[in-house]
Amino acid sequence: MRTITGLWRWRGNPLRRATDLLEAWVALSALLAMVLVAPMVGAAVGASSSAALNRAVQVQHDTRHRVQATVDKISGQARIDPDPETASERDRTARVVADWQAPDGTWHHGTVPSGMTHPRPGDTFTLWVDERGEPVRKPMATGTAGVHAGLAGIGAAAATVALIEGLRRLARWQLLRRRYARWDTEWAQAGPDWGRTGTGS
Repeated sequence: MRTITGLWRWRGNPLRRATDLLEAWVALSALLAMVLVAPMVGAAVGASSSAALNRAVQVQHDTRHRVQATVDKISGQARIDPDPETASERDRTARVVADWQAPDGTWHHGTVPSGMTHPRPGDTFTLWVDERGEPVRKPMATGTAGVHAGLAGIGAAAATVALIEGLRRLARWQLLRRRYARWDTEWAQAGPDWGRTGTGS
């Protein structure tokens, strides 16, 4: 990693300038921030995301109910046939006109995905509904929420590392500009007499 390359500037030598030492400190600070701060940010974001997702999952499990629906007839609507590589299993199944009983005891009738490839009238299948009996998606699994929270934490840590590296590069660029400006000033002072000092000319 290029962050470490600036550390050699601590070595004592007569050519070392103040900007060299400052660049070394910037490199060390960036390295420590990447090692210490980025994991802490990732852990905090992951924990926060996990708590929020777990609450959402709990709400879904509390408000969504699994009921048994009975196929009345095959729907006249065309079967959903999206890209098989990106479609879910539910999207590749037939839609049917079915009857089901809501949690409050009322009966509902409508067109829903059956979850079956070749349904027939009278077949039963599982349907997820809300408190009013309206079809909804299956609630998110707790494990899925954990995966999403972990990915959020990793993404936050990676973004922190990228930000730190960007700030280090910006600081190094500023130091280079300052170093080149000093070189130009020193060259301008020495240039008119360059190579002739002490020659008696």
